[in-house]
Amino acid sequence: MHQANGGVLILSARTLLAQPLLWLRLKQMVTQRQFHWVSPDETRPLPVSIPPMPLDLRLIVVGDRHGLADFHDMEPEVCEQAVYGEYEDDLQLTDTDDMAQWCGYVNTLVSEQQLPQLAADAWPPLMMQAVRYSGDQGSLPLSPTWLSQQLSEAALYAEQGQITAKALEAALTAREWRESYLAERMQDEIELGQILIQTEGEVIGQINGLSVLDYPGHPRGFGEPSRISCVVHLGDGEFTDVERKAELGGNLHAKGMMIMQAFLISELELDQQLPFSASIVFEQSYGEVDGDSASLAELCALISALSMQPISQQIAVTGSVDQFGNVQPIGGVNEKIEGFFEVCLRRGLTGKQGVILPTTNVRHLCLRQDVVDAVRDGQFHLWAVDSAAEALPLLTGYPYSDEQQPNLLAAIQERIAQVNAPERRRPWLFRWLNWFNQG
Repeated sequence: MHQANGGVLILSARTLLAQPLLWLRLKQMVTQRQFHWVSPDETRPLPVSIPPMPLDLRLIVVGDRHGLADFHDMEPEVCEQAVYGEYEDDLQLTDTDDMAQWCGYVNTLVSEQQLPQLAADAWPPLMMQAVRYSGDQGSLPLSPTWLSQQLSEAALYAEQGQITAKALEAALTAREWRESYLAERMQDEIELGQILIQTEGEVIGQINGLSVLDYPGHPRGFGEPSRISCVVHLGDGEFTDVERKAELGGNLHAKGMMIMQAFLISELELDQQLPFSASIVFEQSYGEVDGDSASLAELCALISALSMQPISQQIAVTGSVDQFGNVQPIGGVNEKIEGFFEVCLRRGLTGKQGVILPTTNVRHLCLRQDVVDAVRDGQFHLWAVDSAAEALPLLTGYPYSDEQQPNLLAAIQERIAQVNAPERRRPWLFRWLNWFNQG
């Protein structure tokens, strides 16, 4: 305090929350504008009395929203009188000047921490890692902690006093190896058949969804395919979310399920109640499931089960849907794609495998180089879609709705009509479609 007298003192909100007595003393000194000398040990006062000294100090409390919210609960009056400000974590790129400013900022950090200078070929891989960290191709991170970590680790592999592209890649490889134990064990379970994931053939009412697993204490999440299944039977139109029934589904997951159901019921335009009931479940899922990023996959599985048309197991799906069937962006798209790619790679790429993702997530793509190479060579595919109607033909081989040829929506409507009027003979077009699938 006395060293900052006449200037600015910056403290973390978490530090003050962890030491409330320290905050009470600090607040008293700042409000009274006097610095009181106190003993570090409350049980032992100072041997002599020292008069207070004048204090001219500005106090800045920094923290994330959660920390500041807790601080506001503790000191509402102080927070209401304080000046509030925000700063960005990322730099939005609009032109080459922004890129030059970011490079200058990185060079400043390098100089301050006395790290080796960056070689010319080091900037592209550093920017790739930065885009992956920010999660957007149009922004670069400003976090000095994250940048310092990347550069400090790469400095261990510096060549001729410079951080090169090779040094950055070596540091990234070493970091991924250190942090990949859980992901590799999960892939081993899939490879050994302990977790059932199909990447070949076709199945009615079964689809490969994608999720990101986050474990407490683990530095980052990783992607894993999830087998989502749907079975349909005669009933009263109820769609059962097994995860919700078992109290393993969160509120966001339940919301996504209800939105998906509302879209399908609206599309069918039924005059009476749907004569089928359905049950949808994440197979071999033993923890809580939340989020709506699997609602597109669940919708496709439901339509497959109702129309009796199989889904290709070589394709995984991610994305949420709204009540009009539009596909919406989701988080963790890179981890999800790489998780399914790893499964396919271990089993052998067929050239027909891939992932369906929302078009709005394309700007968030920053994939590993082996995934990029496989896509470029046609061994793995990425399909960006704007609606569920675009995803279903890729999965089933049939259009969702087309009056000129057999389609999924008409197959569902015809099946409903057959249940409601079983004596009515089916049109030859749908009889041919079922015969073709059985053959």
